[in-house]
Amino acid sequence: MPVVRVSFTPAPAHVRTVRLVAGAAAQQAGVRGEALDEVRFAVGEACAQAVARHQRHGLREPVRLECEGNGGGFTVRVSDRAPAGESADPVAMALLSGLVSDLRTTPGINGVGTTVVLHWR
Repeated sequence: MPVVRVSFTPAPAHVRTVRLVAGAAAQQAGVRGEALDEVRFAVGEACAQAVARHQRHGLREPVRLECEGNGGGFTVRVSDRAPAGESADPVAMALLSGLVSDLRTTPGINGVGTTVVLHWR
């Protein structure tokens, strides 16, 4: 499956749309049943957290979403441009860790941005 990339304005109203895009990409990659619901829910939460970080810092730069399916599963990356030192909401991270096979966060370059990587096998 080709990589799907979406950039969106950091507004809560766009999270639903991006969640639907990720769900469609997951379905195209062969994700089915409850796992498809988990993808939609987890992507929505990760994007909502990125939007909230942008809003707290008054950032207008877009949040980026990247979806990729391959023989090893389905991977979603949500990248923001908020200060990388800001810790993630522990409740949101606990929720996400229960929905995905592998969850990682990586800081951006020069202390700017965070990428949340969600992977389903």
